[in-house]
Amino acid sequence: MSAPAKKPRIALLPGDGIGPEVLAPAARLLSAAAAREGVELELVEERVGGAAIDATGQPLPPATLALCRESDAILLGAVGGPRWADPAAPVRPEQGLLALRQELGLFANLRPVRAVPALAELSALRPERLAGVDLLIVRELAGGLYFGARGEQGEGHEAFDTLPYSVAEVERVARVAFAAARGRRGRLTSVDKANVLATSRLWRRTVSRLGGEEFPDVALDHQLVDSFALALVSRPASLDVVLTDNLFGDILSDEAAVAAGSLGLLPSASLGHGRRGLYEPIHGSAPDIAGRGLANPLGAILSAALLLRQSLGLERAAASLEQAVETALDQGHRTADLTRPGEAAVSTEEMAAAVLAALG
Repeated sequence: MSAPAKKPRIALLPGDGIGPEVLAPAARLLSAAAAREGVELELVEERVGGAAIDATGQPLPPATLALCRESDAILLGAVGGPRWADPAAPVRPEQGLLALRQELGLFANLRPVRAVPALAELSALRPERLAGVDLLIVRELAGGLYFGARGEQGEGHEAFDTLPYSVAEVERVARVAFAAARGRRGRLTSVDKANVLATSRLWRRTVSRLGGEEFPDVALDHQLVDSFALALVSRPASLDVVLTDNLFGDILSDEAAVAAGSLGLLPSASLGHGRRGLYEPIHGSAPDIAGRGLANPLGAILSAALLLRQSLGLERAAASLEQAVETALDQGHRTADLTRPGEAAVSTEEMAAAVLAALG
């Protein structure tokens, strides 16, 4: 008799603010979608961020890091909040997330953006500009301005931040983007500021060379970040895969939420070498609505779908969960961020229940 298959282990990190509220239903739907394919998951929870600081004094306790190292994937809620908001504090919640990315070698952040027809009226864009919007932003996650040397001098009257990148750092994230484009519509747009920044000139040279050598079948174009920011809202349907650095990717992916209708709908996946990844909604901890049942769980649920696809290889389960989200929206279920003034809204748990009913 063969030994039973090992259950995939998923680390659950609720975090702070609305993190626990959106992670709990996302974890339930993750398990339900996997079970449809006959896969049982082992879900193990630990602290991260502000909650971990309060309990242990550290934003990423050793027990949390150990669990993440031993897991097949990590599903995160959100970190941060006003209790830990002092930027001069020696220990802050976001340090836990940055350390986790570094410790696990996660360097590519995938942020898919798809316009849902049922929500077209919520977007600031005209409906004809939303038709066919389905793009993927690939953001470099482990280098650049957020990780360069920084400091203050002149008794606090001057400050500096540096933006370093190496060829190897650009190559590894560019390969992720090229491979994604090859599996989609075969187009890649690389975004930089090569007319000003030496780092961006290195970025552009490296991406161009790699495309010619390893991905000649992918159509590559380069755009400057300022003109691309306009293209992202004026002709988003023309975009397929977008590759950019850490800073630009952070900003542009939030801008892209205008096509989806709300930040609450957008998932993300942080990947490295191998299949293990960190999955989280991009909306943040939203402390102003925490504990009130107002949070939109769909970004977390769609992050769970990415986890099924990217780390567990369960494509049918991922697609079924994504379809269940769209069905729930088609049926008219709306959390507060998806309604206009005076319109009725469902709670976090009611929205999750609608998705579960659609999943079957």
